[in-house]
Amino acid sequence: MIYVGIDIAKDKHDCFITNSDGEALFNVFTIPNSREGYNDLYQKISSLTSDFSVIKVGLEATGHYNYNLLGFLIDKGLPTYVINPLHTNLYRKSLSLRQTKTDKVDARTIAFMLMSGVNLQSYSDTSYHNEELKSLTRYRFDKVKERAKLKTSVSRLVNILFPELEKLVPSIHMASVYAMLSEFPCASKIAAAHLTRLANLLETSSRGHYGKETAITFRNAARASVGSNMPAKSLELKHTIKLIQELDAEIEEIENEIKTIMDEINSPILSIPGINYRMGAMIIAEIGDFSRFDSPDKILAYAGMSPSTYQSGQLDSSYSHMEKRGSRYLRYALFNATKFVCHWDSTFAAYLAKKRAEGKHYNVAISHAAKKLVRVIYQLEKSGQEYITAT
Repeated sequence: MIYVGIDIAKDKHDCFITNSDGEALFNVFTIPNSREGYNDLYQKISSLTSDFSVIKVGLEATGHYNYNLLGFLIDKGLPTYVINPLHTNLYRKSLSLRQTKTDKVDARTIAFMLMSGVNLQSYSDTSYHNEELKSLTRYRFDKVKERAKLKTSVSRLVNILFPELEKLVPSIHMASVYAMLSEFPCASKIAAAHLTRLANLLETSSRGHYGKETAITFRNAARASVGSNMPAKSLELKHTIKLIQELDAEIEEIENEIKTIMDEINSPILSIPGINYRMGAMIIAEIGDFSRFDSPDKILAYAGMSPSTYQSGQLDSSYSHMEKRGSRYLRYALFNATKFVCHWDSTFAAYLAKKRAEGKHYNVAISHAAKKLVRVIYQLEKSGQEYITAT
């Protein structure tokens, strides 16, 4: 076997190549983070053998810095392993008590770690391209969070400028309300608005749901409003609504890309009632290659949904809390997806009702149902079968 250890950095990568006997085939050398550097590494590896099945390439998971080289190695057909830096650190310490850490030492450590036969999963082409889905779902998550903050700002500003409006509509976060506030961003301007203009604006933006009667109601309420006439707040409201509308368009574009990828993946997770493209994509993206996990419990641990345990002497905690480590995105997606699955699927609804009947708090009961959901998803992904709803 031939082992290639690569220590990743921003502008350069240190590499070390050895064989099963520990003989250095290429002493530590440095390649630039460029096409020329990648080709130089590939030429050195391919000069040793044309049989890539006897090669193991290892590199640390260092955020986005390893992404381009990882893609290059996978496209070349080289079996590549992405190693947690914590594991390399522990392995290096096990070899020596000295506090020695340099890029060259790390490259050697990674190569010898591969040689030691530790339980590592090679990074598949599926795993690599799954990163695109993960990027999209996390990007969407951040955009939705950003939009939620802006909507809170809109609620605050409306409460200052036209507080009566909230009682006149199901939600102030409607296209028709936003259209009105964008043109008339305070009670005094709505009160002074021409009735025909206001009615046409509402009718167009609500697609005929609101018309002249609603315009009269809004204008009368605005004339009797206690809202403040603050030009600075009105300007802030207009700009905040504009930002929300821009985010709406961005989120829609992201969701379309997510749907395209999910259609290509054709995952059985979407056959579970209550799991849509958005939540399904986030779960699939965060878990990644299911072959990395030999049981559903490992996924639960990765999501930080395993119960914590505290025991010391005679003390044994009887109130175990969720660990909340691991991927917060996966934990969020599983928890929220479970709520919808419990609503739409009779089996999960009955399970949730059973846990609630045992006296468990709603969120605790949902966490139990989420564990059940993980086991179902794991089985579906492993078997490739679709979910069968109980009748």
